[in-house]
Amino acid sequence: MDKDITSVQRELYFLIAKFLKSGPCQEAAKALQNELEQHQIVQKRLDWEGDEHEQSFSDMERKYPHIGPNHLEEICCRLGPLLDKEIKPTVPGLKSLLGAGRQSLLRSKDSEKRFLGLVLFAARRNGISLYSPNTVTNHNVVQAIVARSISGLTSRRHLVTPKMYSRVRLLNRILGHLSAVYCLLFDKTGRYIVTGADDLLVKVWSAVDGRLLNSFRGTSAEITDIDISPDNTLLAAGSLDKSIRVWNLQSGYPVATLSSHTGAITGVNFWPNSVDGCSYMVSTSSDGSVAFWSYATVDGQRVFESKPIQYHEKLRPGQSQMLCARFSPGGMFLATGSADHHVRVYKMDREVPYRILEIEKHSDRVDSIQWANRGLKFVSGSKDGTAVLWQYQSQRWTIRHLLMSTTLDGTKGENEDNKTKLKVTMVCWSADDSYLITSVNDNTIKIWNPINGRLLNILKIHKDEVYVLENHPDNPRVMLSAGHDGAVHLWDIVTGEILSSYQNHIEGQGNGAVFDAKWSPDGSMIAATDAHGHILIFGMAPLSEKMKDVPRELFFHTDYRPIIRDGITDQVIDEQTQVPPHLMPPPFLVDIRRNAVSPTFQRLVPGRENCTNDQLIPNIVFTPGGQQEVVEGVVGEARSNIDQMIRALAGLPSNDAHSTVSPRSRPRGEEGVRQSSGNWHRDGLDWQDRVIVANLTRGALAMSEKKVEFIGRLELEEYDRESRKNSRNYS
Repeated sequence: MDKDITSVQRELYFLIAKFLKSGPCQEAAKALQNELEQHQIVQKRLDWEGDEHEQSFSDMERKYPHIGPNHLEEICCRLGPLLDKEIKPTVPGLKSLLGAGRQSLLRSKDSEKRFLGLVLFAARRNGISLYSPNTVTNHNVVQAIVARSISGLTSRRHLVTPKMYSRVRLLNRILGHLSAVYCLLFDKTGRYIVTGADDLLVKVWSAVDGRLLNSFRGTSAEITDIDISPDNTLLAAGSLDKSIRVWNLQSGYPVATLSSHTGAITGVNFWPNSVDGCSYMVSTSSDGSVAFWSYATVDGQRVFESKPIQYHEKLRPGQSQMLCARFSPGGMFLATGSADHHVRVYKMDREVPYRILEIEKHSDRVDSIQWANRGLKFVSGSKDGTAVLWQYQSQRWTIRHLLMSTTLDGTKGENEDNKTKLKVTMVCWSADDSYLITSVNDNTIKIWNPINGRLLNILKIHKDEVYVLENHPDNPRVMLSAGHDGAVHLWDIVTGEILSSYQNHIEGQGNGAVFDAKWSPDGSMIAATDAHGHILIFGMAPLSEKMKDVPRELFFHTDYRPIIRDGITDQVIDEQTQVPPHLMPPPFLVDIRRNAVSPTFQRLVPGRENCTNDQLIPNIVFTPGGQQEVVEGVVGEARSNIDQMIRALAGLPSNDAHSTVSPRSRPRGEEGVRQSSGNWHRDGLDWQDRVIVANLTRGALAMSEKKVEFIGRLELEEYDRESRKNSRNYS
């Protein structure tokens, strides 16, 4: 028996006996010690000649004084973290010596499950597909389709794996603004893209082929934020001119100009929910206030209240700016961050929104905030170098600080450049809330476990600051990041592997900083904007002929015309035509040098679908400086007739040249003008019925409303449930 016992087994018996001696099992410890000596299991000693000699348990204790009673326990506690670094478990952070499968301490790389079998594809729980283990990087699409025929609907994450996003590539890059574009979003259908830029314009693009569809004019300063209403009918744009302009997204008609703030607008958010037909749009401003603008449908028209419900949250002079705001997925809560280091939460379940939290847990401005996809928890990012996790539990909001100076070994590291203070630039959750992602001003991206606050990975894939972090809407492993280095990366959250990359290089100008990027609602496309006025469209589909033929520069000839502003109503009219922009005929597409594009694309401008070929050729005039400019007449019904009214009141004859001149006549002596042979602005052209963005279908709208209503109900139930619990102390 003595020969069958290895040296490792002898040492293990010794450690077990030491462990038992320090615990309550004293009798068992004595019995084990006696049996070890009786069966001569205690490790033998060697003399200087190599001869073996028996020794007692007490001799072993004197020989190894560094072995304490808890030595075996400490070894067991060390094994788990070391193994987790080499072979990831299914549930990170779960400490157990009794785990099985991917949680076993005996697991090896050969035990990693990299492919799912048909049984797991077909398995359902409550009619929903099971989640895949973290180690599964590829799925057999054929088996997923077979499982769908067996058990019903299959999760999209089984049909489209992270590896498939390596096929994402640039489909088109179009110059559509003359200044940096900071604002971008998809509409609710995913077929249209809206951009807002520093050239004072908000533009609508086709996501299918990149065509420019409409330009919204009227703001007098740079666009700071844009948002679309949940029913896809309203577009709101905040500006540095302290106002918010709201347009009808389908027709382009102005709905409201909201001017209650005394500072620049920093954020615009539509409430995703509604109560008794009444909805809200929320705006934040540098004046330190948050405003809730209520609107409703009256006689088929959207009408905004002239005065909002406004909270002025000024605590410190000069540091009162509201910087960011986000609604929870169900819309029942609004979280805001401000320059006074405070985070505030508002509740939306009453007739009037009201504040339920106001607390200072940061030591610098809070400029990024994001709700989790499920539950009452959100994260705030600050210039103090921390991100704070917030969760409502037992009548209070518990917090957990994440220090950006933390290293992978869990210690607080020193910044390589001591002169650079670490700051959080953006925060984001994964689609299933299992990971929290932060970007830091040292160009790194850090991935955290939101349950225990542990740092999981650090990505150094950018060469400049990252201000864009977007999680895939469906796949919890896929993340998008973009930054001032002009790089757009798609990467796997679990492995840190880069799936696809694009460098926004502009000939003669270097790398163009990417300021914003968004996934389409179905996750099949990406749109991005840069500092030079470009819109970039990415996708997995092959480049279509439509996308290939679209010009690389697209503007409307009316984009940068001067406008006249009414000082009382703040309504605007085009200076040249004396007509409001939304009543003007559909503009012509031109490039940056004001050259008109081909009639093929002119016909695709909303309102020009039924034009003849002659009506698609604009009138061109050469200015004294030698530049081309498109000019047009104006439909009689829309022309300003104020001069004619003044002359009529004075009893003078009308001198309206348009009343006597044929609409087809051409002025004589006008040199350098090329006109279309047809009459492009008359002849029954019904451009006022143009549709810029299609409405949501009834089914899609109803499904969206029910989903938000259900999530909102869950949020209120969770809040009420936690409010009834006894308050406990949290660290």
